[in-house]
This record gives sequence, C-alpha cells and structure tokens, in this order.
Amino acid sequence: MEAVILILTLLFVALMALGVYAGVKTVRAAKRGVDRTITQARRSVEDTTLRAKSYGQPGVPGELAQLRLKLRTSMRATQDVLDAGVVQDASLSESLGLFERLSAHGHELDNDLKRLEREPDRATVARLMPSLRERTERITHSAESLRWAARDRAEQFAGDDLAALNAQIDLEAGALRHWTAEEPTAQRETAGHEWSGPVDEKTPPSLTPPDPRLRTDHPWQKSARPETTN
Repeated sequence: MEAVILILTLLFVALMALGVYAGVKTVRAAKRGVDRTITQARRSVEDTTLRAKSYGQPGVPGELAQLRLKLRTSMRATQDVLDAGVVQDASLSESLGLFERLSAHGHELDNDLKRLEREPDRATVARLMPSLRERTERITHSAESLRWAARDRAEQFAGDDLAALNAQIDLEAGALRHWTAEEPTAQRETAGHEWSGPVDEKTPPSLTPPDPRLRTDHPWQKSARPETTN
C-alpha cells in the first residue's frame, strides 16, 4: 500500500512539474511574441519618422535621415532574405554569419547617425558627411551583394528543380500514352488468333481426300464396264 501511495505521489509531482514547465514556456513564448510586436511597431514608427525628416528637413538633418533610412531598409531586406533562405539551404549559414558581422558595423553607423541628428554644431556634422556617406555605401553595397546572391541562388535551384520536374512529367505523360500506339496492333493480333485457331485445327478442304462412297458421277461420264473373266 505504501508503494502505491509513493507512486501516486511521484506521478502527481511529475504532472505538477510538467504543468509548471509548460506554463513557463507558454509565458515565455507569449513574451517573445509581445516583444517582437513591440519591436516591429517601434521600427515602423522610426522608419515613418525618418521618411518625414528626409523629405521635410533640408540640409544636413534631412541627409542624415536619408542615410539612416537607406541603411536600415537595406539591412532589414537582406536579413529577411537570408533568414528565409537558410531554412531550405543550409549553405547560406556562412552568408548569414558574414551578415551578422556586417550588422555590427551597421548598428554602429546607425547609432553614429542618430547621435549626429542631435548634434547642434551643424558645421562639424557637415564636414563628417562625406565619410558617413562612404560608410553607408560600403555597408549597404555588401548587404545588397549578399541579398542578391542569395536570391539568385534560390532562383537557380528553383529553376533546376522545375526543369527536373518537367522532364519527369514528360516521361510520365509518354508512359501514359504508350498504350495508344500498341493497343490496335495488340487487338489485331488477338483477333487473328481467335479466328485462325479453328481453321488451323482442321485440314484445309483442298487437302481432304474424297470419300469414294460419296462420289457422284457427272452425266457425261461413262460408267466403267465391269471386267469379265473367261
């Protein structure tokens, strides 16, 4: 009896621990979903603000906003392509590692541009603009190279897979139509065997010897005289 109580107690504790673990995972998943939603909303607000500044503010402030918007758009697009591609093509993991290193430079540049937006000394910021443009161009160019290479690779694999599928479908279609070329011949051969069987089993009439008892003389033939013996 004590063993039964101990087993039931252990089962109850295990179920409680499993319930707590499932609850913690659910809470963490919900928290990640909320954090992801908040991050996306914050990015959308920042992008909208940068677009408004790039078009509404002339001079250095507007150009800083344009550089930030270009950088963020290019990096986000490359991130999306690589994340989606690595699920089906594991060889993109190395490209994703390179992009993570590039992202570190991108975040650093974005922070610099964001800090300079609040810099009151516009003359100093104007002198820094050529180097900022060059850094932005180098980072976005590398990001675009990775993005388009990943897209070209995916399109090439898709094209190869489609070509192989078309070839298989053509072979299958040919196999399905194969009977249409052989069926009439097969039917003729079958019909020939059915009709020729009975004839082959009998001797042709021209080769059947006549029965003397059934012989009928024609009227113009003379009957043979019986032989007499002396």
